[in-house]
Amino acid sequence: MVEILLVEEAISKMQDGMSVAIGGFLGCGCPDLLVDEVINQGYKSLTLICNDTGFPGKGVGKLQDHNRLSRVYASYIGAHPSTGKQMQSGEMDVILTPQGSLAEKLRAAGAGLGGILTPTGVGTVVEEGKEIITVEEKKYLLELPLRADVALLKAHKADKNGNLVFRKAARNFNPVMATAADLVIVEAEEIVEVGDIDPDMVHTPGVFVDILVKGGSQNG
Repeated sequence: MVEILLVEEAISKMQDGMSVAIGGFLGCGCPDLLVDEVINQGYKSLTLICNDTGFPGKGVGKLQDHNRLSRVYASYIGAHPSTGKQMQSGEMDVILTPQGSLAEKLRAAGAGLGGILTPTGVGTVVEEGKEIITVEEKKYLLELPLRADVALLKAHKADKNGNLVFRKAARNFNPVMATAADLVIVEAEEIVEVGDIDPDMVHTPGVFVDILVKGGSQNG
């Protein structure tokens, strides 16, 4: 059963050291209200799973600003200078993952798969420590599933059963992350009655959602 909670109540379900998948693409589709509350409640030593580490002072970048991260899985870190510096100094473990592979690792976790085979990264630093499997004389990397303790997502609209609609490019990583976390908390711009969303317009079914929080306007 989906709960509709205040942001303080929703984020209080978290703990230090959790792995947290956060939707968004350089700020577009990021659940800013939820991220701010993670900082307010003082959680630390988090593992961030996200497309990127955002910009200083914005979205997931605030987690970097406040040194709340111990590990990052991302495809791009160039927009936040501190991420690269902490990676080079060894202060933070950064696992750079090609964007498509990152999405597929999450999808594999959500689908209950043992991993995916991809040619992306073969012959580069990406293959270090990974199993290489040859299929019909072509080499592939075995990329293992990537699952989070909690997912913090942003939706344009949700009904009270948790069915979600995302807006344009803000959809990005949000739907796949909803399938790949033990606890899914969604910041929705609008929460409507059951039946108010055309079933053909639902991007993520409510079965994947645990908690809804009424949020602000969609940032993308």
